[in-house]
Amino acid sequence: MSATVLDDAQPARSDFEWAVETHGLTKRFGDNVAVNGVDLRVPRGCAFGYLGPNGAGKTTLIRVLLGLTHADAGTMSMLGHEVPRHRDLALARVGAIVDEPRFHGHLTGRQNLEILAAAREPAARGRIAASLERVGMSQRADDRVAKYSMGMRQRLGVAACLLGDPQLLILDEPMNGLDPAGMHEMRDMIKSLVDEGRTVMLSSHLLDEVERTCDAVAIVDRGNVIRQGSIAELLAGSDVEVHVVCSSSQRAQTILTSALSGARIDVEGEELTIHLPAGTDRDVIAEINRQLVHDGIDVYHLQQIQVSLESWFLSVTSRLGESE
Repeated sequence: MSATVLDDAQPARSDFEWAVETHGLTKRFGDNVAVNGVDLRVPRGCAFGYLGPNGAGKTTLIRVLLGLTHADAGTMSMLGHEVPRHRDLALARVGAIVDEPRFHGHLTGRQNLEILAAAREPAARGRIAASLERVGMSQRADDRVAKYSMGMRQRLGVAACLLGDPQLLILDEPMNGLDPAGMHEMRDMIKSLVDEGRTVMLSSHLLDEVERTCDAVAIVDRGNVIRQGSIAELLAGSDVEVHVVCSSSQRAQTILTSALSGARIDVEGEELTIHLPAGTDRDVIAEINRQLVHDGIDVYHLQQIQVSLESWFLSVTSRLGESE
């Protein structure tokens, strides 16, 4: 389902700091708490990932923001407008795809957009050609949607959102069902939309794609936001990982275990993976090489590994599990 509400007579404020802001947002379905006291802040002008496993409450939060279901507690705002009190003003510059975009399969992509534009302000019809061009669908716009691939339907959904010239796009699992080429196209499209000054908030369970696409993330699990911030800031607080290939890995492990306080060292064949505490100085990494050479061990390869969002996420969630 795609949703964009337009009202050019009521312009959105331009002095707000957050594109989306919630405090204590809660949604229950009987005994199930799908959204549990969520405090969320999505900065303007970025690609923001709402990241978590299936069933974590990602789609429910989007539905609450868009007014498709009501919140049981908490406050929220979009584009500087309090919702639900001023939802019409907020949604005037919001484009959203929830679940997956749905169109009339027997009609062409262009005809589907014409139907959607007819329900909006007159200016929307004039944006059809530009929206199709923007998402790379001009060449296939006059084909029936039934012939479209999943990636093409996703792009047509974004084109439908662009009919309202939105400041904020909210996309629910936009990479779902896409092949690697389709993911690459969607990723480039999202980045280009942000380059235009728009904010794109997307939910996903695909950690690798979120890391490639987004500037900042919120990690959600069982309805709770457990971490949020820029990806660079989150990974800066992760452990330092050093990969070493040497002539005697077992002896190297013994030497470095004594020399490095707080390190965990895994050995596989000639390779060592050294896990150092967050914030470890680069001089410590240089000292690893000096120590091994001093003790007569040939070092063939030594590299500090950039921790991925997936590795960071697994380490965080495992620590949370241990504390419960």
